Amino acid sequence: MTSIVLVHPEIPHNTGAIGRTCVALDMDLVLIRPYGFTLSDRQLQRAGLDYWQHVRLAEFASWGTFMDERQPLGEQLFLFEDDAGRSFYEPDYPDDAYLVFGSETKGLPKVIRDAHADREVRLPMRSPHIRSLNLANAVTAAAYQALRGSLT
Repeated sequence: MTSIVLVHPEIPHNTGAIGRTCVALDMDLVLIRPYGFTLSDRQLQRAGLDYWQHVRLAEFASWGTFMDERQPLGEQLFLFEDDAGRSFYEPDYPDDAYLVFGSETKGLPKVIRDAHADREVRLPMRSPHIRSLNLANAVTAAAYQALRGSLT
């Protein structure tokens, strides 16, 4: 099963919207602490609407805890960063992929990027006037691309 992994998410309504996407696409949502909100935050609940109760949610105290408990293989990890050298259109995503995103303001921590530099991908953008997309929009685009062969 494909999972969306949010490392240190900061904005509750983005996480709520991402949870809704996870429900729509039958994906797990993995949250890595710390967060910039609580799971009882009204904005998170509002963005997730009544779908939040259906989110398959896993929480981890740290990236290390996530790696120790889930033990993903290298080929399962796809780290999304706006300056990655490879487009997210290039890989073939396995059915059990982990699509990993960093916080809205800082991206993924350097230690994670350094450890998995060969697994980084980016969403291509045509305009030179924008650095990045909204996190919820980027996750949705990535999720649909990862599932492109299995959606009908």
